[in-house]
Amino acid sequence: MRVALIGYGNVGRAFARLLEQKRAVFPFRIVGIHTARHGTAYDPKGLPVEPVFGAAAGSVEEFLDRAKSDVAIEITTLNPQTGEPALSHIRAAFARGCHVITANKGPIAHAFSALNEEARSAGVAFRFESTVMDGAPVFNMVRNSLPGVKILGFTGVLNSTTKIVLDAMRAGRSMAEGIEEAQRLGVAEADAGYDIDGWDAAAKTAVLANVLMEARVTPQDVDRHGIGSVTTEEVLALKREHKTLCLVSRGQATAEGLKMQVRPEILEDTDLLASLHGTSNLILLHTDLMGTVGTVALSPGVEQTAYGLFSDLVDIAKSV
Repeated sequence: MRVALIGYGNVGRAFARLLEQKRAVFPFRIVGIHTARHGTAYDPKGLPVEPVFGAAAGSVEEFLDRAKSDVAIEITTLNPQTGEPALSHIRAAFARGCHVITANKGPIAHAFSALNEEARSAGVAFRFESTVMDGAPVFNMVRNSLPGVKILGFTGVLNSTTKIVLDAMRAGRSMAEGIEEAQRLGVAEADAGYDIDGWDAAAKTAVLANVLMEARVTPQDVDRHGIGSVTTEEVLALKREHKTLCLVSRGQATAEGLKMQVRPEILEDTDLLASLHGTSNLILLHTDLMGTVGTVALSPGVEQTAYGLFSDLVDIAKSV
């Protein structure tokens, strides 16, 4: 299958390396890459991991028209306020009969129901496994392994940056030093404030609610509190009491409707949610037929996010 990438940061390069590694078994090729910073590259025979970029296409529409890909992968940076311009990129691909894969949680958090219907009308596949758990199976697990199960709610530790920051503060360092560490690891959002203020986690919470619970919500509907006001002294005081501060995402169906929140919670060190460190993350799904089931990803990085894109691509290739 011919693949076009919209965006080419750390995840895009990791994805390109993965395709090179697996080409003998999965003969996918990247025929176009469009970026805001570096320009645009095309090659119908397949681009290398480090392509030579030319002048930027005048628009994503122009890029897709020239790339003539079967699949478009949208991996630009998060905009938790509106989901744009990624939303428009996805719709442009649908309009051209392209299947779409995205690791960008913004569009799913703001318009999943509409995008899903648009994909169905266009006769194309729409996949987004990497939006919440860095490629670990969540949506594919529910779709393929939990038939007939109703998701009643979820609990998750989903933002790696805040875990790295709080771990740094637990070691006596400052929040700024923790943010710098997350940036060095390549896991922080382009604007780390989206992590610290809880917007990344709120977007993931909205994604989970929209996809798994058929909600029609946005990140603005989530009761959101970040860790920006937390001090190192507070974290160290909790440590002395064998307690941990953790940014937790929750969603729950109630008689009054869907309740969603993101906030720092004080947990006992022995709590399952408190056991995760570094980039590790966890999602627990509360269901009607299977009780609580979950997925844990231990120390994922950009390679695992790239694998989520790859697994979606393989899934689409098998279904068309």
